[in-house]
Amino acid sequence: MAAVSLSGVSKRFGPHVAVSDVSFELADGERAVVFGANGAGKTTLLRMVASLSRPTEGVIEIGSQPVSDNAAVRSRIGVLTHETMLYEELTARENLRLHARLHGVDPGVCEELLETVGLADRGGERVAGFSHGMGKRVSLARALVHDPDVLFLDEPYTGLDQASLDRVESVLEGLDDRTVLAATHDLERGVGFADRILFMNDGRLVGDAEADRFGAAEDAIGEYERLCRGDTEGVDGDVR
Repeated sequence: MAAVSLSGVSKRFGPHVAVSDVSFELADGERAVVFGANGAGKTTLLRMVASLSRPTEGVIEIGSQPVSDNAAVRSRIGVLTHETMLYEELTARENLRLHARLHGVDPGVCEELLETVGLADRGGERVAGFSHGMGKRVSLARALVHDPDVLFLDEPYTGLDQASLDRVESVLEGLDDRTVLAATHDLERGVGFADRILFMNDGRLVGDAEADRFGAAEDAIGEYERLCRGDTEGVDGDVR
């Protein structure tokens, strides 16, 4: 049974097709990165699998259960959006405790997570005064509060200062027991983090390759450019 399954998923906004007929599966514990240019459909795809937006067509399942209108499934997923989506008038600790209450989780886990993301000494401060990187770290902690099986991450590395980047990388590397789907422009880190790379162009999934096929991010970028030109022969002649 796949941890995450998409079958014929499309999303239209009026006449514009943002995602077109995307299908793939992720196994338990598998980590995949969605890579593509601006406007390729990465964020729209992430929003649908995270149940933040409904697909126009197709089926999305988490552990064989449909995502749409399914509170039990939503309790199994954690989401990190590009924007932090925190309550700025609350402290970092209050943001986490609010999320813990919503999921019926012991609020003691919030202190552990503040320590994990390197903000134990800033937990009592309002997030309105935080840098983008600090806010992203609080958002990552919030995504982990309820110990989800599956994580969906939209641009987890974007806009981070070095301290936040190092901490986020460290936390993500420690998630080897979770199924993770991340959208990112940072293929250098994506290749090192992921088991698979899903290439998107113009709303379509144009390639699906094992990350260890690429010796460096430049190789993966070259593969993406070939796929966008319609050349389906991959680095070793085998692109799914």
